[in-house]
Amino acid sequence: MNTNYKNSYKSTEKELVSLAVYNVGYQKCDPQYQWGPGVRDHYLIHHIIAGKGRLRVRQTTFELQAGDSFLIYPDTEVSYTADEHEPWEYAWVGFNGSDAPIILKATDFTPSRPIITNTPYGKDLTHQLLHIYEVRGNDFESAVEMTGRLYTALAVFLKGAGHALVQNNYHTYVQKAIEYIAAHYSYPITVEDIADYVGLSRSHLFRSFETVLQTSPKEYLSQFRIKQACYLLRHSNLSVTAIANSVGFESSLYFSKAFKKIKHMPPREYKQIHSEQKLQMKM
Repeated sequence: MNTNYKNSYKSTEKELVSLAVYNVGYQKCDPQYQWGPGVRDHYLIHHIIAGKGRLRVRQTTFELQAGDSFLIYPDTEVSYTADEHEPWEYAWVGFNGSDAPIILKATDFTPSRPIITNTPYGKDLTHQLLHIYEVRGNDFESAVEMTGRLYTALAVFLKGAGHALVQNNYHTYVQKAIEYIAAHYSYPITVEDIADYVGLSRSHLFRSFETVLQTSPKEYLSQFRIKQACYLLRHSNLSVTAIANSVGFESSLYFSKAFKKIKHMPPREYKQIHSEQKLQMKM
């Protein structure tokens, strides 16, 4: 008898750069139901509500049960399997964004031990994960509400962290820089402007970004601007030149080159593809 029950949602809009929900759901698994081996391109937290199962990360296997939680890191090969006699049921949320690694480093999850057994505040966590699912949707308002509830869910792991939360200077600098970029990206700001705001030399700011986000401040700023441009290309009737100006590029030619480098197509082609997709959905 097939008892596997799955209720899930995948977001097609990932507009929020700092933190965005990719998918969320609940599943009551069949005996020995397995996902993987495989990798994800985002973070994925599962909280086990009932039953048992196994998580395998590279060559290490973790035996888990109700009350435990596990975190899948991006680009890490994993598989997980429901128990034969007491298959687990769990709630999950997938997410990514510049805030994700900063927040997760303040929890008890680590790449070598991506599990938390007998999760403190487990009932509260289950409630928060299901709460995210309740407000699912692909419009911007839903994305904002899902993200707000995701922050609340992640805060549960911070409250339950067994180690002292030590404020890492690199994380502090990067967070301050990200806040500045989010508020000023539409102006022609430079890496020097960001460094001056944070109070660092350009080289120190570079080391901070490389340590925390594995990217440079210049690359992050460009990615942020292009992501905002993508939203405008999909949801506005502005010209490419107007969009370039709106996201901080003083030259539409330079904007087009930067856009093509990141999205592998010119902005006009990107806009046309998404316009055609909208028309097809309406038909």
